[in-house]
Amino acid sequence: MKINLEEKYSKIAGYWHPHIIGELNENYVKLAKLKGDLVWHSHQEEDEMFVVISGTLMMDFRDGKTITTKPGEILIVPKGIEHRPWTHDEEVRVMLIEPKSTQHTGTVKVEQTVEELKWI
Repeated sequence: MKINLEEKYSKIAGYWHPHIIGELNENYVKLAKLKGDLVWHSHQEEDEMFVVISGTLMMDFRDGKTITTKPGEILIVPKGIEHRPWTHDEEVRVMLIEPKSTQHTGTVKVEQTVEELKWI
């Protein structure tokens, strides 16, 4: 299956709302636009993979470390590790590859939490 990322990104209106664009074995391939910050959260059973397409993704960890991920780079957050993604005042486009069971903000529920993912 061929997927045009620009076409898919053009269908995403808001920030921090992942959309499904494909399935790979027991994983979803998702796209999201990010700007600002998201709540601290973790995924107890799933690793999370961020592929940065454009912009710079910042990821804070509870040990005080912040990792900067730029276009063409990948960040993998191991299961159970609490993290908080954020951006400088710019739009960041990411692709997420994660198990279908992964909840958007883990067990933390806030206004930004997306309960039901949609296909685009």
